[in-house]
Amino acid sequence: MTKKTGLGKGLDALLPTMESSLPESGIKLISTGDINPNPRQPRAKIDPAELEELALSIREHGVIQPLIVTEDESSGKYTLIAGERRLQAAKLIPLAEIPVIVREASEQQLVELALVENIQRADLGPLEAAEAYRQLSEDFSLSHEEIADRVGKNRVTITNTLRLLKLPEDAKAALVGGEISEGHARALLALATSEAQSAALRTVLKNDLNVRQTEELVRKIGGEKPKKEAAPSPDPATIEIEERLRQRLRTRVTLNQKKKGGTLTIHYYSSEELETILDLILRD
Repeated sequence: MTKKTGLGKGLDALLPTMESSLPESGIKLISTGDINPNPRQPRAKIDPAELEELALSIREHGVIQPLIVTEDESSGKYTLIAGERRLQAAKLIPLAEIPVIVREASEQQLVELALVENIQRADLGPLEAAEAYRQLSEDFSLSHEEIADRVGKNRVTITNTLRLLKLPEDAKAALVGGEISEGHARALLALATSEAQSAALRTVLKNDLNVRQTEELVRKIGGEKPKKEAAPSPDPATIEIEERLRQRLRTRVTLNQKKKGGTLTIHYYSSEELETILDLILRD
């Protein structure tokens, strides 16, 4: 089994602030042009408005939290591990140099660190997270339990998120574009074929269905009848009355009490039994 790294517990230990002295913290300044993007970066895109806002903050306050990079000794360049938004914002200013912490990192750690950083900052969309989990699962043979341990999520979340990759392309596009939520997407996955999922998606978008309505639609398409709510158990007083009547009439009796009034049902199973019940009730 792959050794657990505990990355899901936080990046604080790997990300000292600029308040530390450079020699003690291991932070150094390098050219922004010498940093290559993380080839395993899970984020597909960054909102331009958010990037501009971050650039304004960096221009005023500097880079408070250094990037994490790994050095490629053969080229003298660096590969980004964590800090994609900070790097792009620094290049917008443009900033000639940026503070970094140099760490050794395997291919697997490139995925894990970038994934954890984005998850902790709530920067990843569900499909971006799903793709990163897929890399950890398929490329590095990690179980869903091991992935959950590394990114600080529970196993069910990992499994459910990975299932989103099975959506048809139109549903993926709707999820990325914010037309449907992750709850809508999971409901669509209950349908057996991509054709059925796409057909249901069109209905959802046309009628602006919420998640609960989408689940109802999926049940109807799949031929599943809505689940009936279980009848509440009778209270002890009702049970006692039914038992007294049963002993008196020698047959099953059902009492259904409501706020005002109710019904009393006396069961019989033959004409002779009916005669006996009538005799007991009408006897002078």
